[in-house]
Amino acid sequence: MNQLQTEIINNVWIAGTWQEYITIIAQPQYEEKGKSYYFNGHYRLQMTPIGSDHSCDHSVVITAVNFFNATNKIKSTCRDNCTYRKAGVIEVQPDISYHLGENAEAIPYGTGIVDLNIYPVPDFVIEIGSTSFKDDITKKCLMYEQLKVKEYWVIDVKKADIIAFKLETDNTQRINQSLVLPNLSISLLKELLQKTRQMNQSQAIAWFITQIQQ
Repeated sequence: MNQLQTEIINNVWIAGTWQEYITIIAQPQYEEKGKSYYFNGHYRLQMTPIGSDHSCDHSVVITAVNFFNATNKIKSTCRDNCTYRKAGVIEVQPDISYHLGENAEAIPYGTGIVDLNIYPVPDFVIEIGSTSFKDDITKKCLMYEQLKVKEYWVIDVKKADIIAFKLETDNTQRINQSLVLPNLSISLLKELLQKTRQMNQSQAIAWFITQIQQ
Protein backbone atom coordinates (compact mmCIF):
# COMPACT_ATOMS: atom_id res chain seq x y z
CA MET A 1 0.00 0.00 0.00
CA ASN A 2 1.58 3.30 -1.09
CA GLN A 3 1.69 6.54 0.90
CA LEU A 4 -1.22 8.12 -0.99
CA GLN A 5 -3.48 5.14 -0.28
CA THR A 6 -2.53 5.26 3.38
CA GLU A 7 -3.50 8.93 3.59
CA ILE A 8 -6.82 8.32 1.84
CA ILE A 9 -8.02 5.64 4.23
CA ASN A 10 -6.88 7.43 7.38
CA ASN A 11 -9.61 9.15 9.47
CA VAL A 12 -12.41 8.87 6.92
CA TRP A 13 -15.16 6.29 6.33
CA ILE A 14 -14.41 4.08 3.31
CA ALA A 15 -16.82 1.64 1.67
CA GLY A 16 -15.53 -1.91 1.94
CA THR A 17 -16.39 -5.47 2.79
CA TRP A 18 -15.74 -7.01 6.17
CA GLN A 19 -12.94 -9.12 4.69
CA GLU A 20 -11.26 -6.05 3.20
CA TYR A 21 -11.43 -4.37 6.60
CA ILE A 22 -9.95 -7.39 8.41
CA THR A 23 -7.16 -7.62 5.82
CA ILE A 24 -6.26 -3.95 6.21
CA ILE A 25 -6.16 -3.87 10.03
CA ALA A 26 -3.93 -6.96 9.99
CA GLN A 27 -1.23 -5.07 8.07
CA PRO A 28 1.86 -4.11 10.11
CA GLN A 29 1.28 -0.35 9.86
CA TYR A 30 -2.21 -0.73 11.39
CA GLU A 31 -1.93 -3.73 13.68
CA GLU A 32 -1.93 -2.66 17.34
CA LYS A 33 -1.76 1.01 16.32
CA GLY A 34 -4.56 3.55 16.25
CA LYS A 35 -8.24 2.69 16.35
CA SER A 36 -10.58 1.06 13.87
CA TYR A 37 -14.33 0.80 13.28
CA TYR A 38 -16.59 -1.11 10.88
CA PHE A 39 -20.25 -0.14 10.41
CA ASN A 40 -22.84 -0.48 7.64
CA GLY A 41 -20.37 -1.66 5.02
CA HIS A 42 -17.82 1.08 5.78
CA TYR A 43 -14.63 1.17 7.82
CA ARG A 44 -12.68 3.97 9.48
CA LEU A 45 -9.08 3.87 10.68
CA GLN A 46 -7.94 6.53 13.14
CA MET A 47 -4.17 6.68 13.07
CA THR A 48 -3.74 10.25 14.32
CA PRO A 49 -1.31 10.40 17.27
CA ILE A 50 -3.04 11.03 20.60
CA GLY A 51 -2.30 14.52 21.90
CA SER A 52 -1.80 15.71 25.46
CA ASP A 53 -5.27 17.28 25.86
CA HIS A 54 -7.04 14.14 24.63
CA SER A 55 -4.93 11.98 26.93
CA CYS A 56 -5.57 14.18 29.97
CA ASP A 57 -9.35 14.27 29.51
CA HIS A 58 -9.36 10.52 28.95
CA SER A 59 -7.58 9.96 32.27
CA VAL A 60 -9.73 12.41 34.25
CA VAL A 61 -13.05 11.01 33.03
CA ILE A 62 -12.07 7.41 33.85
CA THR A 63 -10.87 8.43 37.31
CA ALA A 64 -14.03 10.41 38.07
CA VAL A 65 -16.48 7.77 36.85
CA ASN A 66 -14.65 4.93 38.58
CA PHE A 67 -14.61 6.84 41.87
CA PHE A 68 -18.31 7.70 41.50
CA ASN A 69 -19.18 4.06 40.87
CA ALA A 70 -17.13 2.80 43.80
CA THR A 71 -18.57 5.43 46.16
CA ASN A 72 -22.13 4.62 45.13
CA LYS A 73 -21.56 0.84 45.09
CA ILE A 74 -22.41 0.60 41.40
CA LYS A 75 -21.02 -2.64 40.03
CA SER A 76 -18.91 -1.73 37.01
CA THR A 77 -15.98 -2.77 34.87
CA CYS A 78 -14.19 -0.18 32.77
CA ARG A 79 -12.31 -1.02 29.57
CA ASP A 80 -9.88 1.33 27.90
CA ASN A 81 -9.73 1.20 24.08
CA CYS A 82 -11.24 -2.29 24.02
CA THR A 83 -12.26 -3.83 20.69
CA TYR A 84 -15.81 -5.19 20.42
CA ARG A 85 -16.63 -7.28 17.35
CA LYS A 86 -19.64 -8.91 15.75
CA ALA A 87 -17.88 -10.58 12.84
CA GLY A 88 -19.10 -9.52 9.43
CA VAL A 89 -21.37 -6.84 10.87
CA ILE A 90 -19.74 -4.30 13.16
CA GLU A 91 -16.57 -3.52 15.07
CA VAL A 92 -16.04 -0.65 17.51
CA GLN A 93 -13.16 0.49 19.69
CA PRO A 94 -14.46 3.22 22.00
CA ASP A 95 -12.01 5.25 24.05
CA ILE A 96 -13.79 4.18 27.25
CA SER A 97 -16.51 1.58 27.81
CA TYR A 98 -18.38 0.29 30.86
CA HIS A 99 -20.31 -2.84 31.70
CA LEU A 100 -22.58 -2.27 34.68
CA GLY A 101 -24.59 -4.31 37.18
CA GLU A 102 -25.01 -7.92 36.15
CA ASN A 103 -22.83 -7.31 33.10
CA ALA A 104 -19.87 -6.06 35.16
CA GLU A 105 -18.42 -9.56 35.46
CA ALA A 106 -19.72 -10.97 32.18
CA ILE A 107 -16.42 -10.89 30.30
CA PRO A 108 -13.70 -13.03 31.87
CA TYR A 109 -9.99 -12.31 32.00
CA GLY A 110 -8.18 -14.03 29.16
CA THR A 111 -10.56 -12.52 26.62
CA GLY A 112 -8.94 -10.72 23.69
CA ILE A 113 -11.25 -9.05 21.20
CA VAL A 114 -14.73 -9.13 22.77
CA ASP A 115 -17.05 -11.25 20.62
CA LEU A 116 -20.49 -9.61 20.75
CA ASN A 117 -22.09 -12.86 19.61
CA ILE A 118 -21.03 -14.25 23.00
CA TYR A 119 -20.74 -11.30 25.41
CA PRO A 120 -23.00 -8.30 26.10
CA VAL A 121 -22.40 -4.88 24.57
CA PRO A 122 -21.18 -2.17 26.96
CA ASP A 123 -23.90 -0.37 28.90
CA PHE A 124 -22.34 2.94 28.01
CA VAL A 125 -19.38 4.24 26.05
CA ILE A 126 -17.36 7.42 25.93
CA GLU A 127 -15.44 8.89 23.01
CA ILE A 128 -12.87 11.62 23.58
CA GLY A 129 -13.56 14.04 20.73
CA SER A 130 -10.48 15.94 19.68
CA THR A 131 -9.64 15.44 16.00
CA SER A 132 -12.61 13.05 15.62
CA PHE A 133 -15.28 15.19 17.34
CA LYS A 134 -17.63 15.67 14.34
CA ASP A 135 -17.60 11.96 13.61
CA ASP A 136 -18.12 11.13 17.29
CA ILE A 137 -21.40 13.08 17.54
CA THR A 138 -22.79 11.89 14.20
CA LYS A 139 -21.96 8.52 12.66
CA LYS A 140 -20.55 6.95 15.81
CA CYS A 141 -23.68 7.98 17.69
CA LEU A 142 -25.75 6.05 15.14
CA MET A 143 -23.32 3.16 15.35
CA TYR A 144 -23.65 2.82 19.12
CA GLU A 145 -27.41 3.26 18.88
CA GLN A 146 -27.62 0.33 16.45
CA LEU A 147 -25.39 -1.69 18.76
CA LYS A 148 -27.94 -1.01 21.54
CA VAL A 149 -25.57 0.73 23.92
CA LYS A 150 -27.74 2.50 26.50
CA GLU A 151 -25.79 5.73 27.00
CA TYR A 152 -23.11 7.56 25.04
CA TRP A 153 -20.92 10.51 26.01
CA VAL A 154 -18.70 12.59 23.75
CA ILE A 155 -16.02 14.71 25.41
CA ASP A 156 -15.45 17.94 23.48
CA VAL A 157 -11.78 18.46 24.27
CA LYS A 158 -11.53 21.93 22.75
CA LYS A 159 -14.47 23.28 24.77
CA ALA A 160 -14.00 21.18 27.92
CA ASP A 161 -17.59 20.03 27.49
CA ILE A 162 -19.60 16.79 27.52
CA ILE A 163 -22.44 15.91 25.19
CA ALA A 164 -24.40 12.97 26.61
CA PHE A 165 -27.04 10.88 24.88
CA LYS A 166 -29.61 8.31 25.91
CA LEU A 167 -29.49 5.89 22.99
CA GLU A 168 -32.70 4.36 21.75
CA THR A 169 -33.67 3.43 18.20
CA ASP A 170 -35.51 6.36 16.58
CA ASN A 171 -35.62 8.14 19.95
CA THR A 172 -32.04 9.08 20.85
CA GLN A 173 -32.01 12.16 23.09
CA ARG A 174 -29.51 14.44 24.73
CA ILE A 175 -29.53 14.18 28.51
CA ASN A 176 -28.28 16.36 31.37
CA GLN A 177 -28.31 13.57 33.96
CA SER A 178 -26.84 10.12 33.51
CA LEU A 179 -29.47 7.39 33.36
CA VAL A 180 -27.10 4.46 33.82
CA LEU A 181 -25.26 6.13 36.72
CA PRO A 182 -28.07 7.46 38.92
CA ASN A 183 -27.56 10.91 40.45
CA LEU A 184 -24.52 11.75 38.34
CA SER A 185 -24.99 15.16 36.78
CA ILE A 186 -23.38 15.78 33.41
CA SER A 187 -22.92 19.43 34.38
CA LEU A 188 -20.80 18.34 37.36
CA LEU A 189 -18.49 16.41 35.04
CA LYS A 190 -18.31 19.41 32.71
CA GLU A 191 -17.24 21.55 35.64
CA LEU A 192 -14.60 18.97 36.52
CA LEU A 193 -13.15 19.15 33.01
CA GLN A 194 -13.10 22.94 33.16
CA LYS A 195 -11.26 22.83 36.48
CA THR A 196 -8.52 20.69 34.92
CA ARG A 197 -7.75 23.70 32.71
CA GLN A 198 -7.09 25.73 35.87
CA MET A 199 -5.38 23.25 38.21
CA ASN A 200 -3.67 19.87 38.21
CA GLN A 201 -5.68 16.66 37.99
CA SER A 202 -5.28 15.66 41.63
CA GLN A 203 -6.70 18.98 42.78
CA ALA A 204 -9.59 18.74 40.30
CA ILE A 205 -10.45 15.17 41.33
CA ALA A 206 -10.26 16.16 45.01
CA TRP A 207 -12.84 18.87 44.27
CA PHE A 208 -15.04 16.33 42.43
CA ILE A 209 -14.89 13.96 45.38
CA THR A 210 -16.10 16.65 47.77
CA GLN A 211 -19.03 17.39 45.44
CA ILE A 212 -20.31 13.82 45.18
CA GLN A 213 -19.90 13.23 48.90
CA GLN A 214 -22.11 16.14 49.90
